[in-house]
Amino acid sequence: MDWLQALILGLIQGLTEFLPVSSSGHLIIGKEILGVEAADNVTFEVLLHAATVLSTITVFRNEIWQLLTGFFHFKWNNETQYIVKILISMIPILIVGVFFKDTVEGFFGEGLLLVGIMLLVTALLLFLSQHIHFSERKEVGFGTAFAIGCAQAVAVLPGLSRSGTTIASGLMLGVKKESVAQFSFLMVLIPILGEAFLELVGGEFSAAASGIPAVSMIVGFVAAYLSGLFACRFMIEMVKRAKLSWFALYCAVAGAVAIVYSII
Repeated sequence: MDWLQALILGLIQGLTEFLPVSSSGHLIIGKEILGVEAADNVTFEVLLHAATVLSTITVFRNEIWQLLTGFFHFKWNNETQYIVKILISMIPILIVGVFFKDTVEGFFGEGLLLVGIMLLVTALLLFLSQHIHFSERKEVGFGTAFAIGCAQAVAVLPGLSRSGTTIASGLMLGVKKESVAQFSFLMVLIPILGEAFLELVGGEFSAAASGIPAVSMIVGFVAAYLSGLFACRFMIEMVKRAKLSWFALYCAVAGAVAIVYSII
């Protein structure tokens, strides 16, 4: 993998991790177009995920610090309740990751056809979130946190956007626009860091064995981090302004193109 290919894949990861268009689906499409087999390497993918986690922490650094400070007062305050809600949202993805991830990946695979279909599902969810909500606008509750967590667990399917699915689910459940994006981005930090840690201690994360030049690794990381910063801030504003229909249209077009490309 040369530095230009790493740059493109890093930009794809950073932008699509936060925009509701599926990072996993676009990485698969990017691999197909670029013909970069090394992009399947675990080390490079973990590196890109680490970059987007760092961009999330950068954007929400003040909120994260406030949550941690309030939590270590060891009182049942708003900060402690918020962290508990995040932990509750992690239960479904933990169950899927521990017991069913290999089964799901083995059954569905990662082909372009599946990516295209799931992008169409993402488009439908984003469209519905603009027109349907089942209650008055509110903050994230404990039950709502679990429901959003279920949506995140379903989004392990390649092409089904994690951010799009969780944000759309939150909006349809009546969560306030200014609250749902923040919760969606913060709830994924621990699962991603946990997965990276498991791959690290399991010996799958190895820069030496990756076969990817150090320059390419650095370029990919920086590209994912900087594009992630932009996409995270941009997405927060889009959710506040309830302008997700354009993303729905994009996912529909991208899904249709992926399906056609997989058939021909």
